[in-house]
Amino acid sequence: MSIVALATEGSYQTPGVQDFWQPLIGDGAFAITRASVVILLSVALLSWALLAGTKKLTVVPSKGQAATEVTYGFVRNDVARDIIGSRDFLRFVPLLFTLFTLILLNNLFSITPVIMFPSMGRLGFPAALTAVVFVVYHWIGIQKHGFVGYFKSIVPAGLPIGLIPYIFILELITDLFTRPVTLALRLFGNMFAGHMLLVLLVGGGEYMISHGAFGIKIAGGGSLIMAFVMTVFEILVQVLQAYIFTLLAALYIAGAVADEH
Repeated sequence: MSIVALATEGSYQTPGVQDFWQPLIGDGAFAITRASVVILLSVALLSWALLAGTKKLTVVPSKGQAATEVTYGFVRNDVARDIIGSRDFLRFVPLLFTLFTLILLNNLFSITPVIMFPSMGRLGFPAALTAVVFVVYHWIGIQKHGFVGYFKSIVPAGLPIGLIPYIFILELITDLFTRPVTLALRLFGNMFAGHMLLVLLVGGGEYMISHGAFGIKIAGGGSLIMAFVMTVFEILVQVLQAYIFTLLAALYIAGAVADEH
């Protein structure tokens, strides 16, 4: 008997989109939701950790200082400098460091006991971060090349005249629509799907153990074991998604500040 069958015969409720909308105070567009609280908690924890880790800098670093330095060094050197280039990277390090740490912590919150909620599984939060990246890389590109020069440079040099209008439209769609949409949806989709899978495995396994016959109880135990395996895999996905989002942001910025956009 499948989980779907159990859901139709008993009281088991399959997880769905409604599980990501959890208003705590009020309702509607201005409700204070669980996702909002998790985001604010992450900002508070990051602020405390960074201040505590850098308050008393020593030659032999404490655990907090070491963790801060390793994370900052990774974003500064392996992402910002390697992607954007040594000439322009430094002014973008605060943005990229903030993106990486904020996304990573919120992703890890989805498997943290008590919290257990992926705020990036609510599309509005990845969309807001993407909007910041979108504004930054277009603004600096326009500053460097001028408004006309920036959009003119999206067409590669040397194209036949007849192809230029078509390539310009395709590149414009990519810059103004495809990049921001895919950047937001990639993070959102991975966090949404991963959390949904874990909820299904844990909730379904618990229900089968509690309400099923002997064979169903064994299947429920297997579901819980699989949930543990997928949780370990999900940690890897969460770290990768924070890295990929930050890496793509750096790539877009690098393209905007390049001499040939």
